[in-house]
Amino acid sequence: MSKVSMQLKVNAEVLELEVEPHWTLLEVLREHLGLTGTKEGCGEGVCGSCTVMLDGKPVRACLTLALEASGSEVLTVEGLAVEGELDPLQHAFIAKGAVQCGFCTSGMLMAAKGLLAEDAHPDENRIRRGISGNVCRCTGYAKIVEAIAAATQNNESEERSR
Repeated sequence: MSKVSMQLKVNAEVLELEVEPHWTLLEVLREHLGLTGTKEGCGEGVCGSCTVMLDGKPVRACLTLALEASGSEVLTVEGLAVEGELDPLQHAFIAKGAVQCGFCTSGMLMAAKGLLAEDAHPDENRIRRGISGNVCRCTGYAKIVEAIAAATQNNESEERSR
């Protein structure tokens, strides 16, 4: 099959890519760009482990054709840390022990990032709704919810100190 040229901004880096029309964004990120933080769980958009931000909105990379993302900006879990400094969500997940096996973590972080972009101070119910499409087989979600809530408190502290 012949490849098609496309441009994609991934984690603040503009890339010129040659992709096959049937490749998903997940395939391009993992197999062609080496960004393996985005996981393939179900391949059907059900588990959320492949969640990335596409133009500021969380999407399932396994359901998004790479060409659909042409000209767009993608943020993966690898792009959350800036100049070696972890994102407040990453700090909170570590502090609250919100990971066990870690397979769902990148998708959870990206879903949470999308939620907090929409609502900087969500309550517990809103947090649970915001991550409801992301499956974790290890936990009861309590620590994940606590971590997201803690990250909003960390954001409030940072805002007050500015």
